[in-house]
Order: sequence, then structure tokens, then C-alpha cells
Amino acid sequence: MFVVFISFPPIKEGKDAEFREWFASTNKTFSNHKGFIRRRLLKPLEAGNYAAIVEFENQDGFKAMHNSPEHDKAGERVKPLFDGNPTPHFYEVAVG
Repeated sequence: MFVVFISFPPIKEGKDAEFREWFASTNKTFSNHKGFIRRRLLKPLEAGNYAAIVEFENQDGFKAMHNSPEHDKAGERVKPLFDGNPTPHFYEVAVG
């Protein structure tokens, strides 16, 4: 399994609900891609920023989704909501 942990930058003031709505709607869009398993938004319990966990069967499936027109469109929609850029970290499941 291929996993991406995404650290999101701060969400601009007043844009939190819009960001959550964007995440939910893009889950539906991205779930149509081959190899998609799950995508979850994580909210910090204390001060901090959102994070996400994206799971795919393999790296090739993730790359196909990431290079798709739907992904580009989703990125353009969310970019104005951020105060910075997301930082992805890529993993392969070693035990589990």
C-alpha cells in the first residue's frame, strides 16, 4: 500500500468551512481513480493545521490521480484558501 501524509498550511481566516467542503467533494472525485483506497482529513486537537492521509493500492495509482485534470482543477480551487503550500510526505506500508 502507498500512503501520502499531507501537512496543510494554515487555512485563511473565514475559509475553514469552504476547505472542509472542498475536501469532502474531492474525496468523491478522487475515489473514482483506480487503486484509490481512502482519503481522510485530520483536525488537530490543539493548535496547529489540518493534515490528510491518502491511501492507494500502489504508487502508480496515486501518480495517475495526481497527474489527472481532476487533480489540477481541485488544486486550483483550494489554493486561494491556503496561507502557504501543502507539504506531502510519501510512504510505503512496511508492516500491517
